[in-house]
This record gives sequence, structure tokens and C-alpha cells, in this order.
Amino acid sequence: MTGRVLYESANGDVWRLVRDPHSGRPAVEHQPNASSGGRASMTEIGQFLRAGGNGPEHQALLALIGTLIDD
Repeated sequence: MTGRVLYESANGDVWRLVRDPHSGRPAVEHQPNASSGGRASMTEIGQFLRAGGNGPEHQALLALIGTLIDD
């Protein structure tokens, strides 16, 4: 899946801003690193920000959103 990379952690996890293929809405895709054996997950943006706390991947999404606002 293509999308805009929001954040890549030191251990290889990647978070991307993507369009959900089912709803067409923006979402955050989390691709765990290969060694964790996990599968990619997709989360609606609002849920991602509410549930995730204040991690660097959340800060990266907020910074991207901030670039869309005129000063």
C-alpha cells in the first residue's frame, strides 16, 4: 500500500498516512518490523490520536496536520 510515511522507529516499525481501501477515508497504517512477526493494522485518524497517547508517530501526524493550517 502506498502512502506518506509519518514515522519510522529505530526498531523498524513504520507508520503511514494512507487512504482506507474500504471507506476511502484517511487512516494510519502501522507496519510492525519483520522480527515482531506482526501484521499491518489500519486505524482511523481520530481513533489513532485518541488511543495512542503522545508517541513520536502521533506527534508526526499532528505536525503534518499543522502544515495544512495557514499562519
